[in-house]
Amino acid sequence: MSSVNTAIQLITREQAAALAASSAKGIATAASTCSPALARGPWDYDLAEALAGVPAYGPGASVADVAPASTPRQGQLPEEYKLASDAELDVRIRAAKATLGDRAVVLGHFYQRDEVVEYADFVGDSFQLANAALTRPDAEAIIFCGVHFMAETADILSRPDQAVILPNLAAGCSMADMADIDSVTECWEQLEELFGTEPDADGRVPVIPVTYMNSSAALKGFCGERGGIVCTSSNAATVLEWAFERGQRVLFFPDQHLGRNTAKAMGVPLGQMPMWNPRKDLGGNEEQTLLESRVILWHGFCSVHKRFNVGQIEKARADFPGVQVIVHPECPMEVVDAADAAGSTDFIRKAIAAATEPTTFAVGTEINLVNRLAAEYPQHTIFCLDPVICPCSTMYRIHPGYLAWVLEALVRGEVINRITVEEAVAAPAKVALERMLAARP
Repeated sequence: MSSVNTAIQLITREQAAALAASSAKGIATAASTCSPALARGPWDYDLAEALAGVPAYGPGASVADVAPASTPRQGQLPEEYKLASDAELDVRIRAAKATLGDRAVVLGHFYQRDEVVEYADFVGDSFQLANAALTRPDAEAIIFCGVHFMAETADILSRPDQAVILPNLAAGCSMADMADIDSVTECWEQLEELFGTEPDADGRVPVIPVTYMNSSAALKGFCGERGGIVCTSSNAATVLEWAFERGQRVLFFPDQHLGRNTAKAMGVPLGQMPMWNPRKDLGGNEEQTLLESRVILWHGFCSVHKRFNVGQIEKARADFPGVQVIVHPECPMEVVDAADAAGSTDFIRKAIAAATEPTTFAVGTEINLVNRLAAEYPQHTIFCLDPVICPCSTMYRIHPGYLAWVLEALVRGEVINRITVEEAVAAPAKVALERMLAARP
């Protein structure tokens, strides 16, 4: 089965018809992409941003999201890596890895392109990968093929002498950027003024901050300093239970959909889950609404999972009677409600692996993972709910050329694109992460 990148290249070259005819299932049935620019090298976007003086997420699911001025930008990749063929990059990456041996470990996120994942020593979600790095104590360098907040988490959890490297600094996350430390701090101050800070008769404080793993180190530190916690999509319900034991309500950021879907499944009424818009006083809410709240949701979302809709589910059911629809909890509530099941990336993978009979699965999550699952389980028919090939914009900024660049620099004794979190932030962030670790589902 073709990789997502190969499919994009073929479609862009107007070979969609031949591609669609080559297979009856999976990515090869798709006939369009959300942007023809996806076929270009990510270094083109690096150059465009440098010339414009304005950062951007690049083509893909979050292309329409506005990147804040503070978004890291990637300098120019040396020409030799831009011009190298796939075969040459393969030889250079494997040679560098062989030379480095246990001194370096390469981590590949589930949403990363296949052409990068094939070199990973570990593949998983952001937290699985951060933990995987801890199993390589001899590694001097951790090359994180994911996005910025993931590399920050790895730096927080790794030893000070280990260098965490992000091959392309422009690989950020639009969702993580939707909640910045200044906006969240201002929100917190308004909530403290409204609620006060004194605990109730049961010892519960007025509000507990909960940040999703997909957030900056600064926000993880914010939670650590204020009695809060980090959650993943796997343990969000357990974390909310933990928070409700300690607080009268929760401030959940940055993903509104994960917070809403999780709290709703726990029995929290929608009327007690107001949205906080950081551009408005009191988040655009009446005081009484906030006083009666259980979960205050931040106005943030994942652009990949926002693409899924109920119409896609209805079409899948019409085209494939008996189809099993599984979606990620970052999808909008109406999509989760219409699906047969919703859960984390790990949940989706395990659900498909557990199917004993040939089954048709329509999956609502990032296309690279869906395509990989289709290849891994050929006995099933597995396809992405969204027929348009539209990968995570920022994850797609990492290309084998950048991986070869940072690996060969390590061979020369140079550390390029190191991600470091200052101790003043890392210490409280680690506290919040350790609370999350203890909150096992």
